[in-house]
This record gives sequence, structure tokens and C-alpha cells, in this order.
Amino acid sequence: MKLIIGLGNPGMQYAATRHNIGFEAIDKLADIHHISVNRSKFKALVGEGTIGGEKVVLMKPQTYMNLSGEAVTACKSWYKISDEDLIIMYDDVSLGVGDIRIRKNGSSGGHNGIKSIIAQLGTDVFPRVKIGVGEKPKDWDLADYVLGKFTDEDNKILGERLKAVCEAVETMVEKNVETAMNNYNGKTRR
Repeated sequence: MKLIIGLGNPGMQYAATRHNIGFEAIDKLADIHHISVNRSKFKALVGEGTIGGEKVVLMKPQTYMNLSGEAVTACKSWYKISDEDLIIMYDDVSLGVGDIRIRKNGSSGGHNGIKSIIAQLGTDVFPRVKIGVGEKPKDWDLADYVLGKFTDEDNKILGERLKAVCEAVETMVEKNVETAMNNYNGKTRR
């Protein structure tokens, strides 16, 4: 069983912001695999289904980004899922819009949602899919940038690239993280 988490902030004021790309990725994955992510549990919205014959739980924490670890640890504990069977999807300002980078472990890189998950789990050894939202312009505050909306051009790119994010996650579920890293890391949008 895999627990697949998309990070974001609840509420309409955060919908379609850069920081909520993890929620958008979960919605796309749920749509492709006909999984309803609408049950309120573990301070999150969750849904159960299968991907490639493997049972999965899809999750959108409703704790706000800085407390994402609370929802993740509660759900992980309930389902008795190992750290290696987590897949976290979230925004990354060091990647171009729609670019993907998969990692098996690592630091938070300054991302508050990942920082919270690492603190709650007591480890940084869990798979993650970073989704590029573009570099912050020099004169912008980071919080303002990640809580800002995508441009129309960026939305067009993301509409196409979220399919690749879902394919990467499917590869992680059906095969392994290494195969997904080989197939998707370093492949930038065209």
C-alpha cells in the first residue's frame, strides 16, 4: 500500500496558487484513477483506490502547509505504512514551471510542508516528487510568490505536465522510485 500526498493549503483563497500544485496533482491522479478524495479524516481529505493493482490512499492535508506533518503521520500510523511507501508531491521554486524532480530522501530545502513532515516523522527518508513552479523574481517576497497565482501561460504548461507527474507517480507505485527517477529526472518540459 502507498500513501500519496499532495501538499497545499485549504480554502478558496489558495486554490490555483503555486503552493497548491500538490493538491492539483492529487486531483489529476484521482481523476485518472477514478478515486474520490472527499472523505474527511486525519485532518485531511482522503480517498482509497488502486493504481496498477496496488492499493493506494490519496491525501490532501487540510492543516495548512506548515502543519502537514500532523495529517501525514496520523494517516501513516492508521494504515501502518512505512516511510518508504509515502510519496509526497509539492511545489519547488528552484525548478522551471512543470519540471519534475524525484528524490528518495533529503532535506526540506526550506519548504515548510516538508519541514513539518520531517519533524513529525523524525526522518527525511521518504520519496517525494518536486513539481517546478518557476523561480521567484528577484524583487518578490517568497511567501507572496508561492501564494500567488500562475500566469495563463504557466497554467497551459502545467495542464500538460501534470500528466507526466501522474505517470511518474504511477511508475513509483507500479515499479520503484529508481525507475521513476531514471525516467523523469532531468527531463524538462518541451
